[in-house]
Amino acid sequence: MKNLRNAFYLLSLLAFASCSKKDKAVISVPLLQVGKPVSNAAPLSGAIKGTMLASQTYTVSGDVIINAGDTLLIQKGVKVNMTNAANFIVKGTLISLGTKDAPITISDPTKTKTTGNSSAATDPAYVGGWGGIYCDVTCPLLVIKWTHLDFGGAGLAAPPFTGPSTGDQYIVYWQNPNGVFVLEDSWLYGSPDDAVRFYGGHINMMRNTLEKCGGTGGDGFNAKGGTQGNMAYNLIIGGATNGTKSANDGAKGSIQTQIAMYNNTYVNDGFRNTGTYGARSGSIEVENNSRAYAYNNLIVDCNFGVRIAGGNNVTAKVYLADTLNHADGPINKTSYGYNFFYADNTAQANQIVPTNVAQAVVTHPQSTDIPNMASFLGATYTFGFKYDGTSLVGKNNPMFVNYPLPNLNFANQASVDGFNFHLQPGSPAAGKGTTTAFLPITSGIPLSDNFGSSGITPPGKDIGCFQLDGTGNHH
Repeated sequence: MKNLRNAFYLLSLLAFASCSKKDKAVISVPLLQVGKPVSNAAPLSGAIKGTMLASQTYTVSGDVIINAGDTLLIQKGVKVNMTNAANFIVKGTLISLGTKDAPITISDPTKTKTTGNSSAATDPAYVGGWGGIYCDVTCPLLVIKWTHLDFGGAGLAAPPFTGPSTGDQYIVYWQNPNGVFVLEDSWLYGSPDDAVRFYGGHINMMRNTLEKCGGTGGDGFNAKGGTQGNMAYNLIIGGATNGTKSANDGAKGSIQTQIAMYNNTYVNDGFRNTGTYGARSGSIEVENNSRAYAYNNLIVDCNFGVRIAGGNNVTAKVYLADTLNHADGPINKTSYGYNFFYADNTAQANQIVPTNVAQAVVTHPQSTDIPNMASFLGATYTFGFKYDGTSLVGKNNPMFVNYPLPNLNFANQASVDGFNFHLQPGSPAAGKGTTTAFLPITSGIPLSDNFGSSGITPPGKDIGCFQLDGTGNHH
């Protein structure tokens, strides 16, 4: 019997080897499934686990709970209709695996996206429809790929566990200092407050599109409490305040917040915040004892440029960033450069290098930026001082494929609509990024098609999230 088995094995190998390349069959890879299928016959609420099956539509009528030790997997093409301001309460593992051709959609079915002018007073994007994805410290892994998260942020009726507060309005709340959170190639549309708030853990926020995040305040990605990882190749348009932010308040351990922010495109951010002008940024913010990299970012018609907080102003509630040298962690020192700025009015141009409006800042002019702010301001300039940027207005048009500049409607255009923010060949941002000045953070971030990052894209030579060679953001 053993000889027969060996002979059959050898014949199989010979048969396989004899096939020509053009005769190779394409074998369909089955979709990943965890546990039993989740039925869509009735609205869901309470504890669930298993797999939401590809291309099916599910209705959620109340908070769904993924208990510690359990996993909920969502296959490609699934549509989840969230009603009654329901939330995902994640104590176990949640995996949402859409694809480019069959993305997943989680949304409030009663709400419709709008185009054109947008304001916090009239646009339903800033109200919140369904709740959010709230992850406890027992959630070891949250993976969201090629997924639409639309109209999240309904006020949390009651905290489901220690951490979040009644009334919180985030699309995603993450707080496991030892866990992994991957959000890649996805879309976040509409939120009353921060789109994503982090308290610790290893993160990779890469190649996403954020639209209309924050009503009268709130950031796109707001990393606090010892979070470490990347925010890269994201298109962030029409955010209320910062597109990306690092801070170290709310830390749940001794790890310091360290974020690499690179090759992002920020458009029209920072104009709906009703707080103290100058107490927050409009693109990138580094504050409260956190360290960050900020390189290769394209910042167009935003309220402020890269803002490194430099004071302890209790009224403004923004505190000194960590700008010292260290020998520990993935980022030894906060550093930045090779960023590209375009401004359509003097107020913006006067804040390409943010000044001491509400508190001290320590953003140094960089000779590698476009425009060269070190040269423009001169060797005698003291960071934080006011300057006249009038001559910079309308300079260095980045040459988007389809988005008109100048555009004096910057404060109200908060969604992509039919525009195309890829760069045209010949753009002054093309080839002007650095690929050697820094490294992305890889520590603690697993690489996996299903259970980690699909790929930590390294720095790109073209400034912004869209690369002329087709890498970077694929939206």
